[in-house]
Amino acid sequence: MQNLIAKLIAIKNSVRRQTLLDLPKTELIDFAFREFNVKSFADLGGVWRVEGGYTFYALERYHIERAFLVDTNFTDTVTQRKSSFPTLQLIEGNFGEEAVAQRIGSVDVVIFFDTLLHQVKPDWDEVLEMYASRATCFLILNQQFTASEKTVRLLDLGEEEYFKNVPHSRDQEPYKSVFQSPYEMHGQHKRMNRDIHNIWQWGITDDDLIAKTEHLGFKLQFYRNAGKFSYLKNFESHAFVFKR
Repeated sequence: MQNLIAKLIAIKNSVRRQTLLDLPKTELIDFAFREFNVKSFADLGGVWRVEGGYTFYALERYHIERAFLVDTNFTDTVTQRKSSFPTLQLIEGNFGEEAVAQRIGSVDVVIFFDTLLHQVKPDWDEVLEMYASRATCFLILNQQFTASEKTVRLLDLGEEEYFKNVPHSRDQEPYKSVFQSPYEMHGQHKRMNRDIHNIWQWGITDDDLIAKTEHLGFKLQFYRNAGKFSYLKNFESHAFVFKR
């Protein structure tokens, strides 16, 4: 009886977690993992708000031989669920660091969900360069900028325009510190406040993203416009699968 109750609770929790996941992202996983017979992947920055949900979604549905979940902070929920998946390795660190990329090595798929627009030093395009030789496929869902033809560093727009283009207020941390003390060093990340990945950094255009991936030898295999992001008039969530 106790085993049955435990199983029912596990099923209920699994269903609850799945409802928190975005359909466009699970569609990308399903398309790529089925189409390209994926056996290994790295989910970069996949903990915040979803508790590694997309990593576990893939592990529960596909035969994965090697998997990596990379982030700067892991929750108890993630570490507890990890014990059920022996092929999964947790890597605590900034995935923009070469040392972290080296620990991952080569994988079939690298997942960038809601992360590229946060990457500075290395910038988003340099991060793609870093992983291009380590992956055969990129899954990207990013909040894409629609207000200009070229990619912009949002901080360069100035404080007033910046907060018109991010889903945060100027009195929230770490955004408050970014404008009050942009060049002070952040205690955790050991870099200037304006260069941390915890804030919105870029307005990336589709043309620039596609051009960069093509330059790296990747071709677009799947695209979906998932619509406006939040209340922001200049951003839409766009989903991509690139393969070389």
